[in-house]
Amino acid sequence: MEPREVAARSLMVAAMFDAVAETYDTVAVPWFGPIAEGLVERMDPRPGERAIDLGTGRGAALWPLASAVAPDGEVTGLDLSVQMIATARAELVRQSAARALAPIDLVVGDATAPELPERSYDVAVASLVLFFLPEPAAALRSWYRLLVPGGRLGISTFASRDAAWDRLDDVFTPYLPPALLDARTSGARGPFASDGGVAGLLEESGFVDVATQVMALPVHFADVEQWRAWTWSHGQRSHWLPVPVEARDGVLAEAARRLVPITEPDGGFTLTQQVRYTTGRRPSLPSADVTPA
Repeated sequence: MEPREVAARSLMVAAMFDAVAETYDTVAVPWFGPIAEGLVERMDPRPGERAIDLGTGRGAALWPLASAVAPDGEVTGLDLSVQMIATARAELVRQSAARALAPIDLVVGDATAPELPERSYDVAVASLVLFFLPEPAAALRSWYRLLVPGGRLGISTFASRDAAWDRLDDVFTPYLPPALLDARTSGARGPFASDGGVAGLLEESGFVDVATQVMALPVHFADVEQWRAWTWSHGQRSHWLPVPVEARDGVLAEAARRLVPITEPDGGFTLTQQVRYTTGRRPSLPSADVTPA
């Protein structure tokens, strides 16, 4: 990808997350939190370690990281979205009052090429981030350089999900322009289409001891209106925006129709997403630690 294309893609992603920052992960549907907490748990951060959350958003992974490395560790939260960092700063006040946290530095920056000192972190995590980046392999090489020898990286991406979820999301297909139709598959094709593909990205970037775990995440919605609010609260709002305003109620009605087979007696429904956790480490031994170009 040409540098101009990379910059344009980064700006597009930043603008999308700026737009959803105020509502992101605030509609009582456990999603980003459980996924990020599962990632941090698998990284086993320890007191005194230095950690970085790449693409921190509102801090779903940041808070459990800062709690785990407290009191003497340090945590950096980096995000390209100015508004996401602003909301994370506001949330930091509440989180600090609720539990003991290590010192946190919140930074606006591009996760593809963070302008941070090399060999500065023991642990790096990126939850549901890598597939948004214009050059995932380049990002992984940058993250490798941020880690000390022996430092650990963990990422979360999407594996398979219910067929019912695919049928539900398909209500947007008639309205989506080609660019969005393509973007919708960014987390489910190419290297992200399989465990081996994601593991291969890490291995090609120099990481060793690469391993994969998959967690089933059931997501319960009280009704189709909560599903609508949830889709507007994060990046999927980009699927609603091309739908003409006068057609949106019809799209919601079609979504409700497609949910009939799995709707529970109280009107709620549950969809299941498989979440892939891929972990690796920078080699400890100098002879094996060759920083990727």
